[in-house]
Amino acid sequence: MEEQEFKTRADQALEDLYRRLSAAGEQHDFEADFNGGALVIEFEAPPAKFVVSPNSPVSQVWVSAQMKSFKLDWDPKRGAFIVPESGQTLVELVAGAVGRQLGEEVSL
Repeated sequence: MEEQEFKTRADQALEDLYRRLSAAGEQHDFEADFNGGALVIEFEAPPAKFVVSPNSPVSQVWVSAQMKSFKLDWDPKRGAFIVPESGQTLVELVAGAVGRQLGEEVSL
């Protein structure tokens, strides 16, 4: 994938995720901030910070959550960034991590 195509797809994916997180954050106790190309999700109790960011040199979106790192590749068939090992989409991965952090199911 060309670098510009990756940047466009990553920006769209992170903006979509940010909108979903912002809506869910109003119902649950967390905040999402999308600034400088990176998406940060912060929790007060228990305290934690998740980071979702594009990595242009390798055309991946990286997620750091719950002391783990996930590297997602673009899947043209699904039109989404996915975890190659599990097939989880970016939204599914982050929804699961947020839910585990809060101890309740979170829909994005």
